[in-house]
Amino acid sequence: MIEIHALRKSYRRGDQEVVVLDGLDLTVAAGDFIALMGPSGSGKSTLLNLIAGIDRPTSGQISIDGTDISQLSDAALARWRAAHVGFVFQFYNLIPVLTAYENVELPLQLTQASRSERHQRVVKALSAVGLADRMTHTPNELSGGQQQRVAIARALITDPDLIVADEPTGDLDRASAEEILGMLQRLNREMGKTIIMVTHDPKAADAARTTIHLEKGQLEATC
Repeated sequence: MIEIHALRKSYRRGDQEVVVLDGLDLTVAAGDFIALMGPSGSGKSTLLNLIAGIDRPTSGQISIDGTDISQLSDAALARWRAAHVGFVFQFYNLIPVLTAYENVELPLQLTQASRSERHQRVVKALSAVGLADRMTHTPNELSGGQQQRVAIARALITDPDLIVADEPTGDLDRASAEEILGMLQRLNREMGKTIIMVTHDPKAADAARTTIHLEKGQLEATC
């Protein structure tokens, strides 16, 4: 599904070039669940953002299902991202004034789906994460684990091929974290979603099928 070749990402800091990823090669099979691990500054989140089309590489190639996303225009990349990628973040990124229903529905506002179709899909997504009875609640009326479940429902609403998760359990207690990890495993196992998750937590990484370690922008080991 994902083919990465000679990927390089650097930034300018004054007169200095800061290299975050340096010539990285990586292949991710469709339906895999990968945990990206490594110390702070190793390039984990940068790699995740590049794969998700949030950022662009300095050089190299990122091909996903045959599409070289590094060559897409900004508009084409935004369309590709909306259609193919679901996002789950550490701090949920829910809009505080919107209900759970409205937060999940938001990505569908960018599509041609009718109001009735949007309603059916939102109800289905929230039911799938066990929040059918919390649709009218705003984020401040939900626990951290429930907010993350809303975020997962939002990530699923467009039926993306790829789910990227950046420290999805980092702000949760252990019980809630295990609940979220179990949900990601079910999405991978039962719905065939390809998942790439950045985490510092070895217990979270154990939920994945494959663990990849990054160190100073280089792939260290895969297990």
